[in-house]
Amino acid sequence: MKTKKRYGATGLTALVAASVLGASPATFGQETIALTAIDGYPPRSLWVQEFIAYFIPEVDRRLAEAGNYEIDWNQAWGGQIVRPRGVLEGLELGLGDIGVVTTVFHPDRLPLVQIAYVTPFVTTDPELVTRAIDALADQFPEVTEAYLDANQVYLTNGVVLDSYQVFSTDPIEGLADLDGLRVGGAGTNLRYIENLGAAGVSGPLVEYYNNLQTGVIDATMLWPEAAVTFSLVEVAPYMLDADIGSMNSKAITVNRDVWVGLPEEVQQVLQEVAIDYRDHLAGMTANLGAGSQQAYVDSGGTVHELSPEQREAWAASMPNLALEWAANLDEQGLPGTEMLQAYMDMMREADQPIARQWDQE
Repeated sequence: MKTKKRYGATGLTALVAASVLGASPATFGQETIALTAIDGYPPRSLWVQEFIAYFIPEVDRRLAEAGNYEIDWNQAWGGQIVRPRGVLEGLELGLGDIGVVTTVFHPDRLPLVQIAYVTPFVTTDPELVTRAIDALADQFPEVTEAYLDANQVYLTNGVVLDSYQVFSTDPIEGLADLDGLRVGGAGTNLRYIENLGAAGVSGPLVEYYNNLQTGVIDATMLWPEAAVTFSLVEVAPYMLDADIGSMNSKAITVNRDVWVGLPEEVQQVLQEVAIDYRDHLAGMTANLGAGSQQAYVDSGGTVHELSPEQREAWAASMPNLALEWAANLDEQGLPGTEMLQAYMDMMREADQPIARQWDQE
């Protein structure tokens, strides 16, 4: 852990210094802790933008109230230290102290948190999903143990998409139009198209624009806010409104060695603000969804809505990703089936528009 302390004067000297500097005596002796925050995505990405605009200032504010600690933040975004896929390993190795891990890139090391990705067409409520994932993390310690195995302490998850849609260079008005296309995705979601005659191409969000422009892919699964933020309408002017679903794709974690060296007060503030950031981000995601779709249209995009019948047909066309996922985890001694049942129960209790009961077939 990189720390530095500011030791103040004592007695009369402290009072004089406080008078001269315009500070209270309580300021002196305050410990300054240096933390490097990392993500491979640039600041215009919603979750990084709000880490900068909300998480960091809120941590600073709460620590300032007690006056015992302050954080000297080193912010390293957009590939300064790691690329989008490299945050988990970067934090594991101590290249950063706290960061935003894109969990969908790591189904091998973080398999349990992929649960929303293996249950598409279930919900488009990001606030419900993000709370459900943390509820599962509380219920099943194996979730957080996976992060400990990567030398990290899990603070919370993040949902940054209201729902995946399909953005393309040519119109897609129904499932048949996906046949023969090369479709970009984050990884697990590429399995959604495997029985539709499309070919999946894995890659991060920051590569989609160039891949669409150069013909590496013909379409991509993305959410409207990101499509607008990254100007995808310029290269993918058609959107298929399919409401594939909202999924958790982020996690806020801290390097474990750094965490154990932090004062308890700082740990508590980081944990509390992480939860508030989770809810703040999910709320923004939900609010931005419809507005971003309209912004996409206003910028020249065209939207085709997939019919409810075609949406159900798409869900039915997939292999049962969830049961496969659960069975694989069960074989490893992990609670796959139990987690799947618990997650789907949460969705049913919340009366979500479930197109397929993934745990019942």
